[in-house]
Amino acid sequence: MHTFIYARVSTAGQTTLNQIQEIEAKGYTGDTIYEEVLSGKVPAKDRPEFAKLLDTAQRMKGNKRLVVSKLDRLGRDAADILQTVKTLEGMGCKVQVLQLGELDLTSSAGKLVLSTLSAVAEMERDILIERTQAGLSRARQQGKSLGRPKVTDDTSRQSILESLSVGTSVAATAKQFGVSRQTVMRIRDSVSN
Repeated sequence: MHTFIYARVSTAGQTTLNQIQEIEAKGYTGDTIYEEVLSGKVPAKDRPEFAKLLDTAQRMKGNKRLVVSKLDRLGRDAADILQTVKTLEGMGCKVQVLQLGELDLTSSAGKLVLSTLSAVAEMERDILIERTQAGLSRARQQGKSLGRPKVTDDTSRQSILESLSVGTSVAATAKQFGVSRQTVMRIRDSVSN
């Protein structure tokens, strides 16, 4: 049986080594190992290394399996994970997740567990979004200012406009007032609109 190992981390400061070692410690030897540094927010099919894995699995005949350390390596959300497993199953590739006791997600029991876990994960995500929206709404009702703090006030904006009106360049004005060129241009453009 051909064994694919897929390991992913989100940032360049992280390494996939722990995931690969965890998989190998369980007795799996990767015939093909795919590793990438990419945010989990990217759908599985849009990940370059995962796309290569899918392409190879599609062309390969015979028994094959994909082994990952955790469920979230397979997709960005419940729908993405379910679609990824369905795609792999359609290619005749078993999907094993160590986090779930090496359960084959393409088996009947695996599909049940996957559906349940995906539904719970999606519910947790929806609850988190609701809580965040409620917190933002409460902050607005209390008159709190949301977003980045302003770097200029009315007086400094007027001074920036006066500096520009006498022919001072955007770059020189930005340096003089300790703000970015973009801030100066935004103030200039707000008056001309």
